[in-house]
Amino acid sequence: TAPGSRQQVQGGESRAQPASGAPPARDTRAPFRFDYERFRRSLRHPVRGRRPGEDPETRARRMKIKEMMKFAWDNYKQYALGKNELRPLTKNGHIGNMFGGLRGATVIDALDTLYIMELEEEFQEAKQWVEKSFDLNVNGEASLFEVNIRYIGGLLATYYLTGEEVFKSKALELGEKLLPAFNTPTGIPRGVINLGRQGTRPQQHFLSFWGGMSWSWGWASAGSSILAEFGTLHLEFLHLSELSGNPVFAEKATLSLSSLSLSQVMNIRRVLNRVEKPQGLYPNFLSPVTGSWVQHHVSIGGLGDSFYEYLIKSWLMSDKKDSEAKKMYDDALEAIEKHLVKKSAGGLTYIAEWRGGILDHKMGHLACFSGGMIALGAEHAQEDRRQRHRELAAEITSTCHESYTRSDTKLGPEAFRFDAGSEATATRLSERYYILRPEVVESYMYLWRLTHDPKYRLWGWEVVQALEKHCRVEAGFSGIRDVYTTTPTHDNMQQSFFLAETLKYLYLLFCEDDVLSLEDWVFNTEAHPLPINHTDFRA
Repeated sequence: TAPGSRQQVQGGESRAQPASGAPPARDTRAPFRFDYERFRRSLRHPVRGRRPGEDPETRARRMKIKEMMKFAWDNYKQYALGKNELRPLTKNGHIGNMFGGLRGATVIDALDTLYIMELEEEFQEAKQWVEKSFDLNVNGEASLFEVNIRYIGGLLATYYLTGEEVFKSKALELGEKLLPAFNTPTGIPRGVINLGRQGTRPQQHFLSFWGGMSWSWGWASAGSSILAEFGTLHLEFLHLSELSGNPVFAEKATLSLSSLSLSQVMNIRRVLNRVEKPQGLYPNFLSPVTGSWVQHHVSIGGLGDSFYEYLIKSWLMSDKKDSEAKKMYDDALEAIEKHLVKKSAGGLTYIAEWRGGILDHKMGHLACFSGGMIALGAEHAQEDRRQRHRELAAEITSTCHESYTRSDTKLGPEAFRFDAGSEATATRLSERYYILRPEVVESYMYLWRLTHDPKYRLWGWEVVQALEKHCRVEAGFSGIRDVYTTTPTHDNMQQSFFLAETLKYLYLLFCEDDVLSLEDWVFNTEAHPLPINHTDFRA
């Protein structure tokens, strides 16, 4: 919870039961109101920093990244406003099927970046679209994970940054639409939710009394739920509870027994702590029916990644009070160090994947966030671990940098391998693409803030130059299909996370540390800043 909570009137869900035959008692409690001004006073640094004197080169590089953001936004606004992403080559919009009929993913993802970069006119354009055109009355199949991290995360962050009520109200309304996903025998949510009230699905669905329906991804093993999806709700849902005064969101995030009498909803952490973990590792697929693992595939990249990230960030967001999250993180990282961290013949440290005890010597681009995560955790580790984890974080980040420098474009592939004499390069045609992903520059930002080693800014600037050379097109930025050719083919997609994450992390890399200070904020897995609860704050 954030500091405004001490004004809280617990409200909403538990009601005294009237005597038989008696009319229900009227609830005369005052409506809940989050104290935004008190929250802002609790922050230790101005959101946009104080901007003391800085060297001209750093400022010029930051301004270049701001120009890239304006260029990406302006083209989205011109050719695709209201669609989910811009197709910059064909100059039109893309809707896709991840968001269940929701529109404007790029708007919601870009809001806080526009605000932090002081692109005031562009921020007002985005805010106006949310006020006038953002329709939540949709009926379609949505990814619980993607809607949560992009839409809920983006709306919450923008509310905390600005205090504008429209962002809070939209976040709360949309959050309620996600609750049916949790109505499973274990309370572990399924991955797909129908955001409307009329959805039907022929098999493996659960109908909730909230009116929506949920089911598992068709490609997920045996109707399983995915670790990185059900493990990446905690930050956002705690803030939904904080802002609404309704504990049901937090109860869903931690999945304790709910005050809405869903007696079978159980605590996610209790389920995970009860189930046996092979070698202390967390496999990627869990049955929402039995609470048992479905496969023994372990990855710090896709399918697993943000579960680990949200453990350490939940502890930080709680002002280091959530000791259960910290212990789960420490134990998981210890198992990862023991079983998955390897060093190549050429001296590169990487985190392999694990398939039933057999190592797959590859890292996905998505796994490159882990350098930043381990560095962040190292700052708060016990003394015997601190230096080791700092070194591990730097080594993994260096390996991810190598995956960039060993390509012709100086951008990294979707996955890279350490086998058959290959190191930090993609060996399969299907893994050679780059879709404007942020994870490598995310780790550069954390390592810069925590060490101030100038190489991280140099590496970040290399990425800026590569993006400008190979991904910038006439009407926006596009991913490329092969990082190993200097004349790459573009994929015609400006991903919303390019504006939410890649450009935000690059911008922050060239900011002073007090801009979105790590003392005040944690970033959700879409780089949307959510505030730390300063429990020692006194108004």
